Amino acid sequence: MRIISGIYKGRRITAPKKLPVRPTTDMAKEALFNILNNQYYFDDISILDLFSGTGNISYEFASRGTEQITAVDDNYGCIKFINETAEAFEMSISTIKSDVFKYLEKSKQQYTIIFADPPYNFELDAFSKIPELVFENQLLEDEGLLIIEHSKHTDLSALKYYSHYKSYGGNRFSFFKN
Repeated sequence: MRIISGIYKGRRITAPKKLPVRPTTDMAKEALFNILNNQYYFDDISILDLFSGTGNISYEFASRGTEQITAVDDNYGCIKFINETAEAFEMSISTIKSDVFKYLEKSKQQYTIIFADPPYNFELDAFSKIPELVFENQLLEDEGLLIIEHSKHTDLSALKYYSHYKSYGGNRFSFFKN
């Protein structure tokens, strides 16, 4: 994977093969950040990266100037890799090793953008718990955005707070707003 833009533009990051991850493709990530770039100043926002895996999305935000980034994953190897990479690049990414749903139930902090990249084989019930917990617990700021990455074969349009989606290859980003 590589960082698309910002101070670390072009840097390649190679994750250990043993991590149970499916990083967002560079093409999909670039398209997503083009959308976000027109809506937000990256140095003024806070990010929650759920199911963070390799930290791919967190690194992109950090490279673009975001300093308030929290990455949550339940895999120790993923958290360790994000910590090592963030330290090597001097990025301010806080990591939390936790089940994402338990974190969402207990968190009191609000974020500008919450990005979730759960396993593509999630059942619709599991996908629906993400916006349910985010909005019930008021984890988004007023103009905040929840983005869930999923397969193009999954349709989240019936979920509460759903706004729209964008597709890039086999990836789909569904956007949720208050």
